[in-house]
Amino acid sequence: AMRHLPYFCRGEVVKGFGRGSKELGIPTANFSEQVVENFPSDISTGIYYGWACVGNGDVHKMVLSIGWNPFYKNIKKSVETHIIHTFKEDFYGEILSIVIIGYIRPEKNFDSLEALISAIQADIEEAKRQLDLPEHLKLKEDNFFHLPESKIVNNH
Repeated sequence: AMRHLPYFCRGEVVKGFGRGSKELGIPTANFSEQVVENFPSDISTGIYYGWACVGNGDVHKMVLSIGWNPFYKNIKKSVETHIIHTFKEDFYGEILSIVIIGYIRPEKNFDSLEALISAIQADIEEAKRQLDLPEHLKLKEDNFFHLPESKIVNNH
């Protein structure tokens, strides 16, 4: 799975299952099915870390889940990005640019919502540690995050 990394991806943020913020207290930005279908088919499901940027905003650390979310028994594969930053408002319809840099763990099922939340919090801490490494910090400045004016959506 690592030969595809870093993996650069950009797409519109769409409404997901509506449970990241509500049930988990961990909001996620979801890509459209089209973007998910264009991911390399042999990139392993699991939890990854990297950098994310909404529109032409600042670049933030992120944790990403690729897969079926066994806890929720999804039938469609999803790619959900948790940006490690507090946004004042939703950004549905905006362009999300991400660079996936590294792999944290495979996806797995959990016995309880609490176990799932604590695993996600551990993933976030791991991502923060990894992204402070100099070789990962340099990707934060990648030109990929500077959208051409024509690609900016909703005047942002």
